Amino acid sequence: MAGPVVSHDRTNVRWKIAQFARGDLKAQFGITGLEALSEDRVMDLMGEAAGFDPASTDGDVPVDPARVLPRLVAAGDRLAAAAARGERVLLATGHPVGLIQLYGAVGELLEHHGARLLRPLEGEGWRDVGRWRQIRYVGGVAILTDRGSSMHTHSAAPMQRMLEAASASGEAPDLVFADHGFAGAAIEAGIDTISIADVNDPAPVAAAALGKTETVIVMDDNVEPEDYWPCFQAIAARFPP
Repeated sequence: MAGPVVSHDRTNVRWKIAQFARGDLKAQFGITGLEALSEDRVMDLMGEAAGFDPASTDGDVPVDPARVLPRLVAAGDRLAAAAARGERVLLATGHPVGLIQLYGAVGELLEHHGARLLRPLEGEGWRDVGRWRQIRYVGGVAILTDRGSSMHTHSAAPMQRMLEAASASGEAPDLVFADHGFAGAAIEAGIDTISIADVNDPAPVAAAALGKTETVIVMDDNVEPEDYWPCFQAIAARFPP
């Protein structure tokens, strides 16, 4: 999830950041007000967050592990505090074949230490442009499905629905740990959010620069699920034995 070669080259990263700066709603993950930042500024922010030279034009975009670890530590501190205080926590991922085990392991840790995992909208479906969509929970982690298969999604709409359902039941989350639009919708709603963002997904990083959120972990968000074990170890080390 970090190192000299990750999943996106500079052409892809620059294209995604250009789309974001032009106001592409899919790239903004449901967060408003991000147009205040120019394309160059966003590129600089991503370079700083991941540890690459934003002026370079060739090759893969590296991610500096030394920048990932402090953010994992910060995430672990916030998650441990949530458990100690018995907070309501919502876990969700738009990358169900990548990040699901990391979130699931964190969920087990949270529950063991006193937090409560929420499951808003569980089992309820809706139609989106005539197609079935449903939130399902795998190990306490929300994913978007078509009722038969898990789905990769950047959309903020599923989390918006989940937060509406949670609020209606009087069970709004105190903390969200998520990525893509699941994180974006929570940030937009003003909920304390820990985000995972890839190098070509600038919305959470831009939101942090504008003071809308705090902890954003920039790393590859879709490697083999087991490869996130060191990330879990860094988070778990912040919990009491």
